[in-house]
Amino acid sequence: MTSLAPASFGAALQAARDAAGAQHYPQATLYVVATPIGNLADITLRALHVLQIVDAVACEDTRHTQSLLRAYGIERTSAQLMALHQHNEAEAAQAVIARLANGERVAYVSDAGTPGVSDPGARLVAAVREAGYRVLPLPGASSVTTLVGAAGLVATGDAGSAFVFAGFLPSKTGERDAAVLELADEPRSVVLLEAPHRIEALARALATLGERQITVGRELTKQFEEIATVTAAALPDWFAASRDRTRGEFALVLHPKPATADDGVEGERVLRLLLAELPVKSAVRVAAEISGAPRNALYDAALRIREEPND
Repeated sequence: MTSLAPASFGAALQAARDAAGAQHYPQATLYVVATPIGNLADITLRALHVLQIVDAVACEDTRHTQSLLRAYGIERTSAQLMALHQHNEAEAAQAVIARLANGERVAYVSDAGTPGVSDPGARLVAAVREAGYRVLPLPGASSVTTLVGAAGLVATGDAGSAFVFAGFLPSKTGERDAAVLELADEPRSVVLLEAPHRIEALARALATLGERQITVGRELTKQFEEIATVTAAALPDWFAASRDRTRGEFALVLHPKPATADDGVEGERVLRLLLAELPVKSAVRVAAEISGAPRNALYDAALRIREEPND
Protein backbone atom coordinates (compact mmCIF):
# COMPACT_ATOMS: atom_id res chain seq x y z
CA MET A 1 0.00 0.00 0.00
CA THR A 2 1.05 3.58 -0.63
CA SER A 3 1.75 4.83 2.89
CA LEU A 4 0.09 7.96 4.20
CA ALA A 5 0.19 9.28 7.75
CA PRO A 6 -2.88 8.31 9.83
CA ALA A 7 -3.49 11.95 10.75
CA SER A 8 -4.07 12.77 7.08
CA PHE A 9 -7.36 10.83 7.21
CA GLY A 10 -8.83 12.71 10.15
CA ALA A 11 -10.91 14.92 7.88
CA ALA A 12 -11.93 11.89 5.82
CA LEU A 13 -13.24 10.08 8.92
CA GLN A 14 -15.32 13.12 9.84
CA ALA A 15 -16.54 13.41 6.25
CA ALA A 16 -17.47 9.72 6.35
CA ARG A 17 -19.56 10.27 9.47
CA ASP A 18 -21.21 13.33 7.94
CA ALA A 19 -21.89 11.75 4.55
CA ALA A 20 -22.81 8.20 5.56
CA GLY A 21 -23.76 8.40 9.23
CA ALA A 22 -27.41 9.18 8.61
CA GLN A 23 -27.93 6.03 6.55
CA HIS A 24 -29.36 2.85 8.06
CA TYR A 25 -26.90 0.08 8.89
CA PRO A 26 -28.91 -2.94 10.00
CA GLN A 27 -27.66 -5.26 12.70
CA ALA A 28 -27.17 -8.99 12.11
CA THR A 29 -25.70 -8.08 8.70
CA LEU A 30 -22.50 -8.99 6.88
CA TYR A 31 -20.92 -5.94 5.21
CA VAL A 32 -18.69 -6.90 2.27
CA VAL A 33 -16.27 -4.00 2.01
CA ALA A 34 -13.94 -3.25 -0.92
CA THR A 35 -10.57 -1.81 0.08
CA PRO A 36 -7.83 -0.11 -1.99
CA ILE A 37 -5.71 -2.19 -4.34
CA GLY A 38 -2.64 -0.06 -3.71
CA ASN A 39 -3.35 3.59 -3.02
CA LEU A 40 -4.80 4.19 0.44
CA ALA A 41 -6.73 7.21 -0.83
CA ASP A 42 -8.95 4.92 -2.92
CA ILE A 43 -11.28 4.16 0.00
CA THR A 44 -14.93 5.22 0.00
CA LEU A 45 -16.47 7.36 2.72
CA ARG A 46 -19.09 4.70 3.37
CA ALA A 47 -16.40 2.04 3.79
CA LEU A 48 -14.61 4.20 6.36
CA HIS A 49 -17.85 4.71 8.26
CA VAL A 50 -18.79 1.03 8.25
CA LEU A 51 -15.32 -0.05 9.38
CA GLN A 52 -15.78 2.27 12.37
CA ILE A 53 -19.22 1.08 13.46
CA VAL A 54 -19.18 -2.70 12.90
CA ASP A 55 -18.73 -4.98 15.90
CA ALA A 56 -16.08 -7.12 14.19
CA VAL A 57 -13.98 -7.20 11.05
CA ALA A 58 -13.35 -10.56 9.38
CA CYS A 59 -10.28 -10.34 7.19
CA GLU A 60 -7.99 -12.33 4.95
CA ASP A 61 -4.94 -11.35 7.01
CA THR A 62 -5.48 -9.80 10.45
CA ARG A 63 -2.06 -8.15 10.56
CA HIS A 64 -2.52 -6.57 7.13
CA THR A 65 -6.01 -5.31 7.99
CA GLN A 66 -4.88 -3.99 11.37
CA SER A 67 -2.20 -1.93 9.59
CA LEU A 68 -4.75 -0.74 7.02
CA LEU A 69 -7.22 0.37 9.68
CA ARG A 70 -4.55 2.17 11.69
CA ALA A 71 -3.45 4.02 8.57
CA TYR A 72 -6.95 5.49 8.49
CA GLY A 73 -6.90 6.23 12.23
CA ILE A 74 -9.32 3.39 13.07
CA GLU A 75 -8.39 1.32 16.10
CA ARG A 76 -9.60 -2.26 16.55
CA THR A 77 -8.65 -4.70 19.26
CA SER A 78 -7.33 -8.12 18.28
CA ALA A 79 -10.56 -9.62 19.61
CA GLN A 80 -12.50 -7.59 17.03
CA LEU A 81 -10.48 -9.01 14.11
CA MET A 82 -11.32 -12.46 12.75
CA ALA A 83 -9.07 -14.38 10.36
CA LEU A 84 -11.00 -15.66 7.35
CA HIS A 85 -8.92 -16.82 4.38
CA GLN A 86 -8.96 -19.50 1.68
CA HIS A 87 -7.72 -22.20 4.05
CA ASN A 88 -10.32 -21.72 6.80
CA GLU A 89 -13.21 -19.97 5.05
CA ALA A 90 -15.86 -22.64 5.70
CA GLU A 91 -15.03 -22.93 9.41
CA ALA A 92 -14.55 -19.19 9.95
CA ALA A 93 -17.87 -18.48 8.19
CA GLN A 94 -19.62 -20.29 11.02
CA ALA A 95 -17.93 -18.01 13.56
CA VAL A 96 -19.18 -15.00 11.57
CA ILE A 97 -22.70 -16.45 11.50
CA ALA A 98 -22.58 -16.94 15.27
CA ARG A 99 -21.85 -13.24 15.67
CA LEU A 100 -24.68 -12.34 13.30
CA ALA A 101 -27.00 -14.55 15.37
CA ASN A 102 -26.15 -12.30 18.33
CA GLY A 103 -27.26 -9.27 16.34
CA GLU A 104 -23.77 -8.00 15.53
CA ARG A 105 -22.64 -6.17 12.45
CA VAL A 106 -19.63 -7.85 10.82
CA ALA A 107 -17.52 -6.46 7.97
CA TYR A 108 -15.44 -8.63 5.66
CA VAL A 109 -12.38 -7.32 3.81
CA SER A 110 -9.80 -9.14 1.73
CA ASP A 111 -6.20 -7.93 1.56
CA ALA A 112 -6.99 -5.62 -1.35
CA GLY A 113 -9.84 -4.94 -3.74
CA THR A 114 -13.30 -6.46 -3.75
CA PRO A 115 -13.81 -9.67 -1.74
CA GLY A 116 -14.92 -12.68 -3.76
CA VAL A 117 -13.13 -11.54 -6.94
CA SER A 118 -10.16 -13.96 -6.99
CA ASP A 119 -10.08 -13.39 -3.23
CA PRO A 120 -11.80 -15.18 -0.34
CA GLY A 121 -15.34 -14.11 0.48
CA ALA A 122 -17.62 -16.01 -1.88
CA ARG A 123 -18.02 -19.02 0.44
CA LEU A 124 -18.63 -16.71 3.38
CA VAL A 125 -21.35 -14.81 1.53
CA ALA A 126 -23.02 -18.06 0.41
CA ALA A 127 -22.98 -19.44 3.97
CA VAL A 128 -24.37 -16.23 5.46
CA ARG A 129 -27.18 -16.09 2.92
CA GLU A 130 -28.00 -19.76 3.48
CA ALA A 131 -28.20 -19.08 7.21
CA GLY A 132 -30.80 -16.40 6.51
CA TYR A 133 -28.80 -13.28 7.22
CA ARG A 134 -28.43 -10.19 5.09
CA VAL A 135 -25.35 -9.38 3.01
CA LEU A 136 -24.75 -5.71 2.24
CA PRO A 137 -22.01 -4.97 -0.34
CA LEU A 138 -20.00 -1.75 -0.33
CA PRO A 139 -18.49 -1.18 -3.81
CA GLY A 140 -15.01 0.14 -4.30
CA ALA A 141 -11.62 -0.60 -5.82
CA SER A 142 -11.04 -3.56 -8.13
CA SER A 143 -8.05 -4.24 -10.37
CA VAL A 144 -10.45 -5.76 -12.90
CA THR A 145 -12.52 -2.65 -13.59
CA THR A 146 -9.51 -0.37 -13.07
CA LEU A 147 -7.61 -1.91 -15.96
CA VAL A 148 -10.68 -2.35 -18.19
CA GLY A 149 -11.26 1.38 -17.86
CA ALA A 150 -7.73 2.09 -19.12
CA ALA A 151 -7.57 -0.55 -21.87
CA GLY A 152 -9.59 1.31 -24.52
CA LEU A 153 -11.83 -1.61 -25.44
CA VAL A 154 -13.58 -0.19 -28.48
CA ALA A 155 -16.86 -1.92 -29.28
CA THR A 156 -16.47 -4.32 -32.22
CA GLY A 157 -19.09 -6.69 -33.53
CA ASP A 158 -21.53 -8.52 -31.29
CA ALA A 159 -19.09 -8.77 -28.39
CA GLY A 160 -19.02 -4.98 -28.14
CA SER A 161 -17.07 -3.84 -25.09
CA ALA A 162 -18.13 -6.92 -23.10
CA PHE A 163 -15.47 -8.79 -21.18
CA VAL A 164 -15.15 -11.99 -19.21
CA PHE A 165 -13.11 -12.39 -16.04
CA ALA A 166 -10.84 -15.44 -16.09
CA GLY A 167 -8.67 -14.50 -13.12
CA PHE A 168 -5.60 -16.65 -12.52
CA LEU A 169 -4.90 -19.29 -15.17
CA PRO A 170 -3.54 -22.70 -14.00
CA SER A 171 0.03 -22.65 -12.73
CA LYS A 172 1.05 -25.92 -14.45
CA THR A 173 2.46 -25.40 -17.95
CA GLY A 174 0.26 -27.89 -19.80
CA GLU A 175 -2.95 -26.73 -18.14
CA ARG A 176 -2.05 -23.08 -18.68
CA ASP A 177 -1.30 -23.66 -22.37
CA ALA A 178 -4.65 -25.43 -22.77
CA ALA A 179 -6.44 -22.52 -21.12
CA VAL A 180 -4.73 -20.04 -23.47
CA LEU A 181 -5.77 -22.17 -26.44
CA GLU A 182 -9.39 -21.82 -25.35
CA LEU A 183 -8.98 -18.06 -25.02
CA ALA A 184 -7.86 -17.89 -28.66
CA ASP A 185 -11.47 -18.46 -29.78
CA GLU A 186 -13.08 -16.17 -27.17
CA PRO A 187 -14.63 -13.22 -29.08
CA ARG A 188 -14.89 -11.02 -25.98
CA SER A 189 -12.14 -9.32 -24.03
CA VAL A 190 -10.67 -11.42 -21.21
CA VAL A 191 -9.30 -10.10 -17.92
CA LEU A 192 -6.51 -12.11 -16.29
CA LEU A 193 -4.59 -11.75 -13.03
CA GLU A 194 -1.10 -13.02 -12.31
CA ALA A 195 1.55 -13.04 -9.58
CA PRO A 196 5.09 -11.77 -10.21
CA HIS A 197 6.77 -15.18 -10.01
CA ARG A 198 4.56 -16.54 -12.83
CA ILE A 199 4.11 -13.50 -15.05
CA GLU A 200 6.91 -14.40 -17.51
CA ALA A 201 5.55 -17.93 -17.96
CA LEU A 202 2.10 -16.48 -18.63
CA ALA A 203 3.60 -14.04 -21.15
CA ARG A 204 5.24 -16.90 -23.05
CA ALA A 205 1.95 -18.81 -23.13
CA LEU A 206 -0.01 -15.78 -24.35
CA ALA A 207 2.59 -15.08 -27.07
CA THR A 208 1.03 -17.90 -29.10
CA LEU A 209 -1.94 -15.58 -29.71
CA GLY A 210 0.19 -13.60 -32.15
CA GLU A 211 -1.14 -10.16 -33.11
CA ARG A 212 -3.95 -10.13 -30.54
CA GLN A 213 -3.53 -7.03 -28.38
CA ILE A 214 -2.94 -7.26 -24.63
CA THR A 215 -3.04 -4.43 -22.11
CA VAL A 216 -0.81 -5.03 -19.10
CA GLY A 217 -1.43 -3.24 -15.80
CA ARG A 218 1.42 -3.47 -13.29
CA GLU A 219 1.21 -2.11 -9.73
CA LEU A 220 -2.11 -0.42 -10.49
CA THR A 221 -2.79 2.77 -8.46
CA LYS A 222 0.65 2.54 -6.81
CA GLN A 223 3.65 4.84 -7.17
CA PHE A 224 5.28 2.78 -9.93
CA GLU A 225 2.10 1.98 -11.84
CA GLU A 226 2.70 1.00 -15.46
CA ILE A 227 0.11 0.37 -18.17
CA ALA A 228 1.03 -0.67 -21.70
CA THR A 229 -0.68 -2.26 -24.69
CA VAL A 230 1.37 -4.60 -26.90
CA THR A 231 0.69 -7.57 -29.14
CA ALA A 232 0.64 -10.99 -27.54
CA ALA A 233 3.69 -11.98 -29.60
CA ALA A 234 5.66 -9.03 -28.20
CA LEU A 235 4.66 -9.58 -24.58
CA PRO A 236 7.70 -11.67 -23.49
CA ASP A 237 10.07 -9.06 -24.95
CA TRP A 238 8.17 -6.28 -23.18
CA PHE A 239 8.82 -7.94 -19.83
CA ALA A 240 12.42 -8.77 -20.75
CA ALA A 241 13.15 -5.11 -21.54
CA SER A 242 13.30 -4.24 -17.84
CA ARG A 243 13.58 -6.39 -14.72
CA ASP A 244 11.33 -3.92 -12.91
CA ARG A 245 8.49 -4.98 -15.18
CA THR A 246 8.30 -8.42 -13.54
CA ARG A 247 7.84 -6.93 -10.09
CA GLY A 248 4.51 -6.23 -8.44
CA GLU A 249 1.00 -7.49 -9.01
CA PHE A 250 -0.46 -7.80 -12.50
CA ALA A 251 -3.77 -7.53 -14.28
CA LEU A 252 -4.00 -8.12 -18.04
CA VAL A 253 -6.70 -7.57 -20.63
CA LEU A 254 -6.73 -9.72 -23.74
CA HIS A 255 -8.48 -7.54 -26.30
CA PRO A 256 -11.30 -8.96 -28.42
CA LYS A 257 -10.46 -11.03 -31.44
CA PRO A 258 -10.79 -8.73 -34.47
CA ALA A 259 -13.22 -9.67 -37.18
CA THR A 260 -11.55 -10.68 -40.44
CA ALA A 261 -12.57 -10.09 -44.02
CA ASP A 262 -13.20 -13.81 -44.35
CA ASP A 263 -15.71 -13.60 -41.52
CA GLY A 264 -17.66 -10.98 -43.44
CA VAL A 265 -17.66 -12.92 -46.72
CA GLU A 266 -18.74 -16.16 -45.07
CA GLY A 267 -21.29 -14.35 -42.95
CA GLU A 268 -22.98 -12.77 -45.94
CA ARG A 269 -23.00 -16.07 -47.81
CA VAL A 270 -24.74 -17.77 -44.90
CA LEU A 271 -27.03 -14.79 -44.42
CA ARG A 272 -28.29 -14.93 -48.03
CA LEU A 273 -29.23 -18.59 -47.60
CA LEU A 274 -31.04 -17.94 -44.33
CA LEU A 275 -32.96 -14.89 -45.58
CA ALA A 276 -34.75 -17.14 -48.06
CA GLU A 277 -36.35 -18.97 -45.13
CA LEU A 278 -36.23 -16.71 -42.07
CA PRO A 279 -37.16 -13.15 -41.00
CA VAL A 280 -34.30 -10.65 -40.96
CA LYS A 281 -33.62 -10.72 -37.20
CA SER A 282 -33.61 -14.50 -37.02
CA ALA A 283 -31.43 -14.82 -40.11
CA VAL A 284 -28.92 -12.30 -38.74
CA ARG A 285 -28.74 -14.04 -35.37
CA VAL A 286 -28.14 -17.49 -36.86
CA ALA A 287 -25.67 -16.21 -39.45
CA ALA A 288 -23.64 -14.49 -36.71
CA GLU A 289 -23.54 -17.67 -34.64
CA ILE A 290 -22.44 -19.77 -37.62
CA SER A 291 -19.87 -17.41 -39.16
CA GLY A 292 -18.64 -15.34 -36.23
CA ALA A 293 -19.22 -12.16 -38.23
CA PRO A 294 -20.43 -9.08 -36.31
CA ARG A 295 -24.20 -9.00 -35.93
CA ASN A 296 -24.46 -5.27 -36.63
CA ALA A 297 -22.65 -5.69 -39.96
CA LEU A 298 -24.85 -8.63 -40.86
CA TYR A 299 -27.99 -6.66 -40.06
CA ASP A 300 -26.87 -3.85 -42.40
CA ALA A 301 -26.10 -6.46 -45.06
CA ALA A 302 -29.55 -8.02 -44.60
CA LEU A 303 -31.26 -4.69 -45.22
CA ARG A 304 -29.15 -4.18 -48.33
CA ILE A 305 -29.91 -7.67 -49.60
CA ARG A 306 -33.64 -7.14 -49.05
CA GLU A 307 -33.49 -4.05 -51.26
CA GLU A 308 -31.72 -5.83 -54.11
CA PRO A 309 -33.94 -6.27 -57.21
CA ASN A 310 -35.19 -9.78 -57.85
CA ASP A 311 -34.18 -11.27 -61.20
